[in-house]
Amino acid sequence: MALLQNYQPKKYAILINILIILAVAVIGIAIAYFSAALFTKHGQETVVPRVENMSYTQAIKLLHSKGFNVDIRDSLYRDDYKPGYVIEQFPKARSVVKPGRKIFLYINAVHPKEVVIDDSGDRTGLALKDWSFRQAKARLTELGFKNLRRVTVLGAEDRVIKLLANGKPIYQMEKVPVNAQILIEVSDGRLSAIRDSLYEAERVQEFNMMNFGDYPGGEYYESGVVIPEEESNDEPDYFEEPDYFLLNE
Repeated sequence: MALLQNYQPKKYAILINILIILAVAVIGIAIAYFSAALFTKHGQETVVPRVENMSYTQAIKLLHSKGFNVDIRDSLYRDDYKPGYVIEQFPKARSVVKPGRKIFLYINAVHPKEVVIDDSGDRTGLALKDWSFRQAKARLTELGFKNLRRVTVLGAEDRVIKLLANGKPIYQMEKVPVNAQILIEVSDGRLSAIRDSLYEAERVQEFNMMNFGDYPGGEYYESGVVIPEEESNDEPDYFEEPDYFLLNE
């Protein structure tokens, strides 16, 4: 009996400790759940308003009034949007999100982006001079230029002579707005062909003069051969006077 009496309180103490541990665990889980729900706003939802095509200040005011936070992700420049207006938003309009969500905005820059077309010089040389037209066009397209126009002039080689932005020459290390109209002046390589043709014509003329001189009746051909008129060994006919006596009879 003594042993049984000593054993029962210990058994109850273990059970009580287990119940206390379970109760503490349940309370801890409940606290964690309600805390997470409080901070994550579980069960609360709101719709993102549309702020695209709005000015930056209007978009900020509207989003803040709905309880959203705002972050400017990037500033771009597009001709089809007004400067300082929202180009794009994320999340998109009418998306269902939790209150206080951060909305990312892409704003159209007030001034267009400026880039250096040719950074290989010292500000004195013309940009992309002596590049091929294909290389120059690829470079300008890569930098974001869209208003490109080509003008061909007489020259010795098919190379870029100069670039003009809105009518002004572009130099190395110079910054140019990407919305500028770029004129690419390119030599067409015909000058070398014209020089070769003139040189060949001079050679033909020298050949004709050395071999035939001012040959009467001769005709010059591009091949350099002189073809004279057919010669005749017959003596020329003399003019015979009329027989006046017969006419007077």
